Amino acid sequence: MINWSNVTASGHQELDLTPEELQKSKCVLGFIPVVYYSILLCVGVPVNILTAVALSRLACRTKKALYYYLLAVTGSDILSQLFIIFVGFLLETAVFHRDVPALLLHTVSAAEFAANHASIWSTVPLTVDRYVALCHPLLHRQVSYPARTRRIIAAVLTLSLVSGVPFFWWSDMWRNSHPPTALDTVLIWTHVTIIYFLPCSIFLVLNSLIIHTLRMRKRQQCSQDERGPTSAPPRRLGKTTAMLLAITSVFSVLWAPRTVVVIYHLYVSSVHRDWRVHLAYDLSNMLAMLNTAVNFFLYCFVSKPFRGAVRDVVLLRGGPLYPRRALPQQLAPANASISSLYSGNHKRSQRETTPLSPRRARKPS
Repeated sequence: MINWSNVTASGHQELDLTPEELQKSKCVLGFIPVVYYSILLCVGVPVNILTAVALSRLACRTKKALYYYLLAVTGSDILSQLFIIFVGFLLETAVFHRDVPALLLHTVSAAEFAANHASIWSTVPLTVDRYVALCHPLLHRQVSYPARTRRIIAAVLTLSLVSGVPFFWWSDMWRNSHPPTALDTVLIWTHVTIIYFLPCSIFLVLNSLIIHTLRMRKRQQCSQDERGPTSAPPRRLGKTTAMLLAITSVFSVLWAPRTVVVIYHLYVSSVHRDWRVHLAYDLSNMLAMLNTAVNFFLYCFVSKPFRGAVRDVVLLRGGPLYPRRALPQQLAPANASISSLYSGNHKRSQRETTPLSPRRARKPS
């Protein structure tokens, strides 16, 4: 981001590099990344906190697994913004110029990867839950309940924390002037597999099955309508499914450039030696971090209950934690019909049990 030395002291001592090779690749963006990440942090953290409060209310009110998964995604996004954007990009890079103890640098790196993995992999059980709900609704009623959802989220967060430990030895692409080592190759391929290839494959397969199932149901409904009118309307793409497709699609688009640049850095040209790769890596990181702040706007655009919960939070109104009961005037027609039915049956039973009057009674012969 800023024009500081991009090589370590050990790089000068261990490698006989020419001054041209030791020269750091220039960052043509200057202070633009610092301004960008500052704005993203100032907007993203409050927006994600607002999202978390609104989703907490919806989760308590409806007990739906959807809101628990979205709450896990939002919490992971907040951790990513704090560790990656605030600590990694702003403090270490822009303020201290990476002039921090190596142990602290590697520890923060492991925390950054753990938060990043949690942010992405929290969306995977949400995709699986939507697939089971749409394609196997009877099974979904049996296996989807709040207690199991919380256990799944806890397992995902724990595995994400463990998966960040190997990246304690992640090589700093901006500082190291030496070519990638065997350890760097293993870590980079592990990173791109965990962060992009594996979750995107799951998203692609399950979303394709969801869309295929909905299309098949629509065709069956159309064929039934041609045979004769039916009372059930055709099943369309629900708002929850549309939200899921939007979240996974935005993630796939925003993280694709960074994945390509990291692999290019590994095999073609390093960030340290080529300013164009440096520029591409800066821009791809900026796009990837944008993913931590856009989900709020997707939720607002798609979900009416979420907009209502956000409105209640902003206006400091305590939303109901449980579904509202029907008002007395709404129950009146039903009570009236029940009472009229009861009164009719009661009168009929009275006519059946009341003895005939003397005038209509037969005289014994």
